[in-house]
Amino acid sequence: MAKELHPIVKLARKTVESYIRQGKALQPEELTPEMKERAGVFVSIHKHGELRGCIGTFEPTKSNVAEEIVANAISSSTGDPRFPPVTVAELDDLEYNVDILSPPEPVEDTSQLDPGEYGVIVESGFRRGLLLPDLEGVDSVEEQISICRLKAGISAVEPIKLYRFRVRRFK
Repeated sequence: MAKELHPIVKLARKTVESYIRQGKALQPEELTPEMKERAGVFVSIHKHGELRGCIGTFEPTKSNVAEEIVANAISSSTGDPRFPPVTVAELDDLEYNVDILSPPEPVEDTSQLDPGEYGVIVESGFRRGLLLPDLEGVDSVEEQISICRLKAGISAVEPIKLYRFRVRRFK
């Protein structure tokens, strides 16, 4: 028997299914308290345990979390450059995580980071890379920073600003 999905995860799933099947963006109806907040949101899609798409916003760009979820679920399923767009045939095999981000806070040095607890943002000029916390296979702060540098196109010798954030993860 399938477990009941949290309303936040259900919104991401219904959004992707509606968009892939009918090409229509869902209009969120019943908003939970978390959905009424403003925050950055990442929607991660997995298929058979493997990443299938992950797109999000560092900080809020919409009027509430529900609208962020809708926009990022569509982008994650159709616009992640690492993957082809999700197809109707895949929909039953997909699982969703939704991370609601706390506001990023600057950190002075890497001793204030912990890959299990904090996500990290690396910034150099206008380039920014973000990595969510508590990701399988990412066990050190150095790995987190290295992945962020790579994502943002920031070389290992360029000076960077570091930020950390927490997430509330819904599965």
